[in-house]
Amino acid sequence: MNKKISLGLAICLIAIASAVTFILTSFYSLKSFNEKVVDVNEKAQKYNSLQLLDSYVRDRYYGDIDENELNDGILKGYIDGLDDPYSRYLSDDEYMDELSEDQGKLIGLGLTLAKDESGYISIEEILPDSPVAESDVKVGDIITIVNGVDVITAGFDESVEAMRGTEGSDISLTIRREGIDKDYTFTRRSIEVETVSGEMRNDYIGYIKISGFKKNTPDQFVATLERLTSNGAKALIFDVRDNEGGQISALEDCLDPLLPEGVIATAEYKDGNSETIVYSDESEIDLPMVVLVNENTASSAELFAAALKDFGKASLVGVKTYGKGVMQATTEFEDGAVVLTVAKYKTAKSECYDGVGLTPDYQVENDQEGNDVQYNQAVETANMAIAG
Repeated sequence: MNKKISLGLAICLIAIASAVTFILTSFYSLKSFNEKVVDVNEKAQKYNSLQLLDSYVRDRYYGDIDENELNDGILKGYIDGLDDPYSRYLSDDEYMDELSEDQGKLIGLGLTLAKDESGYISIEEILPDSPVAESDVKVGDIITIVNGVDVITAGFDESVEAMRGTEGSDISLTIRREGIDKDYTFTRRSIEVETVSGEMRNDYIGYIKISGFKKNTPDQFVATLERLTSNGAKALIFDVRDNEGGQISALEDCLDPLLPEGVIATAEYKDGNSETIVYSDESEIDLPMVVLVNENTASSAELFAAALKDFGKASLVGVKTYGKGVMQATTEFEDGAVVLTVAKYKTAKSECYDGVGLTPDYQVENDQEGNDVQYNQAVETANMAIAG
């Protein structure tokens, strides 16, 4: 027998269902609101603390306040508070320098400097095709005065900072050699940095040193690779010791001619999404390979070594690598830029090595006499691979 529900009961049930829905919706809305209120209150408290500190400093600080420096310091402090060694805030000048460095270029004089025991600045290296390279200045000379200010009076760090500047600007230096001072004026300019060098070490082994992965690295790498293979290289040794990494796009272009077609490496983001960051086409060099690594091999240099190892292309020789398997993105802001860690990455065949590093197939320490035992092992490994 069919049971019929009265109109009054139906209306009553609808009213109850609506009330339950309203209560549940209100509950979750209230919960979300309370969470937001807590977050807003926490943020307000932080900003209030900063405002109180700012008022106190402005009332009591004896010195002058540079507003631009203060603003940069506040922003740097925020990123420093993340306690991430790879994230950082860059001032506008620092960002411009970083862009130039990523291009594989330097703006300046082309010098590598160190603090001399006298307190002055020692010239450790002079880059080829640089402003200083065209003068009679030599490695080992001492810089005593920068733009008319004595280095010891100004301080080493301050003097080195004063040597930085924009392309086309002039700088005056007093340089001492064997107790005799000589004045120079140089014009800062853009200098292309060599990140790849290579040579045949015998009749059949090609050696390629990669110091970093910059925008100009792939062109240098491919040219060096083609030259060595054309000269009859039957095995390749890639040296990425002390290579702290660089651009993933540059790494991809360097790996492309060495690996088979397919996905080589992926990145995983905070939201769980992943993307391909290194892909190789079908062209592939079929030669035995060895990669030299050490404790300073990091980031994309580690990914270079890991990819060649994981795809069965190379053996690793040296000591365990640094262990940086996270990726940063650089975002430009009004007065600078933020370099922020945004993802972890790994090869398509193994797990992420962040905080772990890569363990070489042949673990070799260099001796204290300065002999490159690691390189000797790499040559031996390459010879064994050639012999089959």
